[in-house]
Amino acid sequence: MDTAILDNVIIIFALSIAIIFVTSRLNVPGIVGFLLAGIVAGPHALGLVQETTTVEALAEIGVVLLLFTIGMEFSFTDLMRIRRAVFAGGTLQVVLTVTAVAAGAWIAGIPPPQAVFLGFILSLSSTAIVLSLLQERSEVESPHGRVTLGILIFQDLAIIPMMLLVPMLAGTDGTGGMSVPLFIATTAGIIGFVVVSAKWIVPAALYHVARLRMPGIFLLSVLVICLFTAWLTQSAGLSLSLGAFLAGLIISESEYSQDAIGAVIPFKEVFTSFFFVSVGMLLDVGFFLAHPLSILIITGGVIAAKALVAGGVTLAIGHSLRAAVLTGLAISQIGEFSFVLSSAGLGAGLIDGTLYQAFLAMAVVTMIATPFVFSAAPKVADRAMRLDLPERIRRGAIRETFPKEPKMKDHIIIIGFGISGKNVARAARAAKIPYVVIETNPETVRLERARGEPIHYGDATRRAVLGHAGVRTAKVLVIVISDPPATRRIITTARQANPHLRIITRTRYVDDIDELTGLGADEVIPEEYVTSIEIFTRILVAYLIPRDEIERFAAEVRADGYVLFRSREAALPGLHDIGFYQTGVEVESLRVGEGAVIAGMTLAGADLRRKHGVTMLAVRRGKQVFAAPDGEMTVLPGDVCVVIGPEEKIAAVDHLFRERKGK
Repeated sequence: MDTAILDNVIIIFALSIAIIFVTSRLNVPGIVGFLLAGIVAGPHALGLVQETTTVEALAEIGVVLLLFTIGMEFSFTDLMRIRRAVFAGGTLQVVLTVTAVAAGAWIAGIPPPQAVFLGFILSLSSTAIVLSLLQERSEVESPHGRVTLGILIFQDLAIIPMMLLVPMLAGTDGTGGMSVPLFIATTAGIIGFVVVSAKWIVPAALYHVARLRMPGIFLLSVLVICLFTAWLTQSAGLSLSLGAFLAGLIISESEYSQDAIGAVIPFKEVFTSFFFVSVGMLLDVGFFLAHPLSILIITGGVIAAKALVAGGVTLAIGHSLRAAVLTGLAISQIGEFSFVLSSAGLGAGLIDGTLYQAFLAMAVVTMIATPFVFSAAPKVADRAMRLDLPERIRRGAIRETFPKEPKMKDHIIIIGFGISGKNVARAARAAKIPYVVIETNPETVRLERARGEPIHYGDATRRAVLGHAGVRTAKVLVIVISDPPATRRIITTARQANPHLRIITRTRYVDDIDELTGLGADEVIPEEYVTSIEIFTRILVAYLIPRDEIERFAAEVRADGYVLFRSREAALPGLHDIGFYQTGVEVESLRVGEGAVIAGMTLAGADLRRKHGVTMLAVRRGKQVFAAPDGEMTVLPGDVCVVIGPEEKIAAVDHLFRERKGK
């Protein structure tokens, strides 16, 4: 059995982990770690990986999955909203960059065909790196994020006519295997296929797949849609990545997009790492060390020129100066499709081996620099906004290009929409508390959505699905499903995503309470306990016991039970416990650390209400609770203080309760 592929994968991952472990300590972005791993393991350095073609194939899958997830987070509505950035912005960026580079190269003595070709390869940017960083920073939906995405989409389209023009620039016959009319007709056919698939074929197919309740089949179906559409676009002469983006758009039009994102993301992260490693392998360290100064100077010039052109284009289509600076710096590197184009140019004789190596070195350096450029971009944009420029330039002609739906805050997330879930939703509606429902039954989702319920299809054990429901800003999570393993995973995932979330869950047995509270649930309601009360109440009715005695007995049993439910220290009061709901006001539990500022102070001395706008409601010390403590009470390390006040005020006093550094 040939284990070369497995050997290479092990080497790449082991080396990447070691390098990223070191770079993370130095606050260097993970992308740079992967690039460095590729440089070290590549054929031009230690030569640990020989099967570079295998790595390149896996890298291509990573780019496909990256564009696929971006497409799923978008929609056709979003795409039409950025059509100005795609067609106007993208056209101007590519044309102006090609013109500027070609003019500079021609002045430097390079013949016009080669000068134009250099303009081609330098005009393209790295879709994989830029979108990875935008996703990591949650900036895809920002104004500069959408303009950047629009320009990148156009660049992916522009690679096709550029490839068709390579033989013409080289002075040879041929059109790349496809005539222009055939190319246009094929592209139109694919667009038609995408529209029909998004509107009818894919939603119907995924609906029937989801009814099977088999996550593995659902994942396979999603991947087949992605890979088939990517293959189809490549067969038509377009790029794989563009096809993957279109496949994501197709799925985004269905209610299954968030669940699909949650299923695909782990695969995307693994395969995308291969892309960055493969780029690092291209760098010839020896060539770079032989010409370091000239390569760095030219690289700096390319980054500055591309940033200026893209920034100017962003201003020209009506966006603010801040968006222009951020967009320009975001796409200032050289892209992965430039490697494909440069290889074609090398084969056609448009560039020689030395120029090709110089281009590779320069391209890899721009990619390594991109994360650092991203980090510095906001500061550069802030300084640019302080310049004395006309208001029209600073603010832009477009005031609200990308309207966003208001995000929910302090809402309830309901997992499961059976009888219990419906009752919780009914109570939330009556109290005018916003809520969102996550359900895995596609029939229920389709029916209830038609009735106006804010319900979404998805597996709540996946962080992406909970994130789409707003778990980071939610107040309460209610789990009412009959799936113990899934309940445990949901509690763990939700608690990691939002440490302040109040989690209430249903379970079948009393014995599960300790385990679920240990995972992070604040309140666990066992069905057998509630059922036993109801059964015994019915028995007493049969024996003609007076109704008031039955209700008193049931109240006593419930009171005993609530002691059990609330025995866990973390289950401290929230707004719902003290009988009112108000957005922006919090009841929070703060544990006093050893050596904390407030430790040893009396409440009167701390004077939280006057100095900080926060009121102390209670203090828990071990098993003892001091309700409404007076000013003479001394706060001790280990106390759990329950305070009420505005969110920002509580956040401001949090440091008073924390353990001091160095203690």
